[in-house]
Amino acid sequence: MGDLTDDQGALLHQALRELERELAGVEHASAESTSPVDLEEPIGRISRIDAIQQQRMASANRASIQRRLQQVRAALRRFDQGEYGTCVGCGEDVGYPRLEARPEAPFCIACQGTRERRDKR
Repeated sequence: MGDLTDDQGALLHQALRELERELAGVEHASAESTSPVDLEEPIGRISRIDAIQQQRMASANRASIQRRLQQVRAALRRFDQGEYGTCVGCGEDVGYPRLEARPEAPFCIACQGTRERRDKR
């Protein structure tokens, strides 16, 4: 489990569980706001455009929440397999400060930076 102490591992595991519960709750609550806009509803054209825009923003936000929830669950699986805290890119330690800030982080800073630079192209 990387270079984490038992106490650090326990704190991060608890943080992941809490984050999973929080994100699952937000995802569930956001389901209604992403439903399609009823085009038959008698509202003005501007109001309908605004409703469609809000629906699209809510859908994008929900997709982001779902991606992060998947990352948290993947981190919990790595934790159960004893691989948590090890970069899935290079096999080096992710580092406690990074995991403390983003407990679901699968990559060390160097690998994450490489991925972000590649994605910008």
